[in-house]
Amino acid sequence: MKKRTLLLWAAAPFFLLAPGHASRGQKAKFAGRNIAHRGLHTKDKTVPENSLRAFALAVGNGYGIELDVRLSADGQVVVFHDDTLKRVCGVDKRVDELTYAELKELPLAGNEEDHIPLFADVLEVVRGKVPMIVELKDGKRNRELCEKTYALLQTYRGDYCIESFNPLIVAWFRMHASEVLRGQLATVPENYTEQKPWLGFLLGNCLFNVLARPQFIAYDIVKKPFPVKIAEKMGALRVCWTSHEQANEENNDVVIFEYYRPKQRFR
Repeated sequence: MKKRTLLLWAAAPFFLLAPGHASRGQKAKFAGRNIAHRGLHTKDKTVPENSLRAFALAVGNGYGIELDVRLSADGQVVVFHDDTLKRVCGVDKRVDELTYAELKELPLAGNEEDHIPLFADVLEVVRGKVPMIVELKDGKRNRELCEKTYALLQTYRGDYCIESFNPLIVAWFRMHASEVLRGQLATVPENYTEQKPWLGFLLGNCLFNVLARPQFIAYDIVKKPFPVKIAEKMGALRVCWTSHEQANEENNDVVIFEYYRPKQRFR
């Protein structure tokens, strides 16, 4: 009995860290791909991030696409990264305080031709031509965001996966849409400055894998904590963000990049 107890304690960390299983076919759709971060936007903002032009450019160049979805005040799934509109639109409001009718009037990065798109409009631009990584942003209505995003993706004909910094969002897809490839976004514990230190420690070390069982881990390009390396050894696809040089292809399975033009595939 004592030996069995010791074995159980020894196995417990691996049980907590274990990723979910992904089929070879699921992995093949993304492995070896360079993915354009928020579309193929430009550093000088003449092509803004998460704009229809940025997504069309990525598609035209054969790159996969990473994008961010969140809800407007009236429950529309919109594509926008930040919680607030200040950095990209110059408006000191939260995205979820405005209706989509109000949001679509705001130019992106001062470009009058570019406006916050609906997720449905982005899907029309991509049309299954390249794979997509859809990040669901954490907010006050996460269940609604999950349900509405999944509903839109169910009618979409193309390769996609989902990811989130919030493991409960990833876990929602595990429970309600297990056929969808899912990933845990993470960075080192000290970067979770808006969280309590203990929660940052758990998130940065991917210790919520037991709930979400992510099939890939999208980790910041920094030195990874040991628990993350263990999860990768156990089969999680290695996704890195945000790359600014081709050298990051060497030790990763998928690269999310910006501000340079790598090959479409690196393996």
